[in-house]
Amino acid sequence: MIEIETLAFSGFVLFVLIVIAIDLFLFQRNPHVMSVKQAARASIFWIFLALLVNALIFLWKGRTAGIEFFTGWLLEQSLSVDNLFVFLLIFGFFKVEPRYQRRVLVWGIVGALIMRGLFIGLGTTVLAAFQPIIYVFGAFLVYTGMNLARESDDNETDFNDSAVVRFVRRLLPFTDRYRDEHFFVWEAGRRLATPLLMVLVVIETTDLLFAVDSIPAVIAITKDPFIVFSSNVMAILGLRALYFLLAGVIDKIHYLKYALAAILSFVGLKMMTEDWLLEPILHITKDSLTIITLSFIIGTLSVAILASLLRNRRITRSQIRAGL
Repeated sequence: MIEIETLAFSGFVLFVLIVIAIDLFLFQRNPHVMSVKQAARASIFWIFLALLVNALIFLWKGRTAGIEFFTGWLLEQSLSVDNLFVFLLIFGFFKVEPRYQRRVLVWGIVGALIMRGLFIGLGTTVLAAFQPIIYVFGAFLVYTGMNLARESDDNETDFNDSAVVRFVRRLLPFTDRYRDEHFFVWEAGRRLATPLLMVLVVIETTDLLFAVDSIPAVIAITKDPFIVFSSNVMAILGLRALYFLLAGVIDKIHYLKYALAAILSFVGLKMMTEDWLLEPILHITKDSLTIITLSFIIGTLSVAILASLLRNRRITRSQIRAGL
């Protein structure tokens, strides 16, 4: 008899494949720029789907699992906002027209889902076989959070200097310019890659680096493979709409990286101390830890956004006074 967990995984993956297929073959037929209004509607739709999955997990696995899913999903959404800023830099560097960015993001999401699935499977398998690895994950998150807080705001990045770009250029022949939304074209009897393919490769490589941080972060919330996978996937599916919704204001959330640094460090410390300090000595239950983590994420993000808004207002007033 097939286990419920296996059926749930199969059903969820089928649902994701259907949604992606509809997006690729129905909504991607005519390249166009997604307006802010369309992006807002799409974001609401993806949030609704995530909450629907959340409700089903509440009914299936109970209150604790439901809160863990929501916390993991919110954490992934938060980390994704920082990722979007890097995507914005990539599109700007390679001068990708806005109407073609949507296609790159959709295929980028497909690749991200595959990589996240492999990472989650590997991470949960290693954790089940060697429990002490959790301390390594936790320490890595704290280290990542500290590095993020110290990271410079200098965003002058030459992606052409990256090893991945140089390798792909040696591996494949490229056209000298974009060919609409195509990744490959036939010219003079040869199949050539277009610069849009290079943009996709850079996006995928960047997401691979992001996954190294985000997967352990969600594992710090829950060790349930289905919740880790589903919360990650639901956050990634809404990434494209979120990009077009926030593209114009991402750089204005000045304190976001500090909030994410604090969140990563917090969940890393939680991961390292949960089994020997928080539960056995301080008697903080698993349910309470999940709620505390969720509250910390919401509170930290709220403070960062509010502080960023106040900073932007002060800068605007200073510019007005200076006559700029």
